[in-house]
Amino acid sequence: MLNIVLFGPPGAGKGTQAEKLIAKYNLVHLSTGDIFRANIKGETELGVLAKSYIDKGNLVPDEVTIKMLEAEVEKSTNAVGFIFDGFPRTTPQAEALSTFLESKGTSISVMLALDVEEQELVKRLLLRGKDSGRADDQDESIISNRIKVYNEQTAVVADFYDAQNKFQKIDGVGSIDEIFNRLCAVIDKHKVSL
Repeated sequence: MLNIVLFGPPGAGKGTQAEKLIAKYNLVHLSTGDIFRANIKGETELGVLAKSYIDKGNLVPDEVTIKMLEAEVEKSTNAVGFIFDGFPRTTPQAEALSTFLESKGTSISVMLALDVEEQELVKRLLLRGKDSGRADDQDESIISNRIKVYNEQTAVVADFYDAQNKFQKIDGVGSIDEIFNRLCAVIDKHKVSL
């Protein structure tokens, strides 16, 4: 199984690149943002709880996120692999994901981290906010808080995968195709070793 963690701060382009990677490698896309939004829209118990954290620009607690994600993995019994987009965001989440995947007889193949400077991230998110109408992308103070939370709480997850020789930093600046080609070059190297 090819299981990829697509990583990077808000606005790094994870969603855009995930779509292209899914098409090329036939992976199941598990975006915690999409899963949260579906649960929030459906007003599930977990969705209502998640919304209370998201509205403040904070991370959703691990146990809530993990329960939602496990339910999605369970739905995809014939998957050839998964791309985890926006998860794990903490070391305990990474550990829980490893334990869960091991129980399914698989593991993470590689973590691909899109590297983009903060100024560029803010610019991208404000543009996305205009196009999408997403409230969390229209307020510069919320954007700055999300990036700060990422840097303080989430970036440390890279160390978890780096210790397993599964971490790869990818330059996240350039055209969509240039970034995609950089990602594919790394994935193809890891596919050979599977």
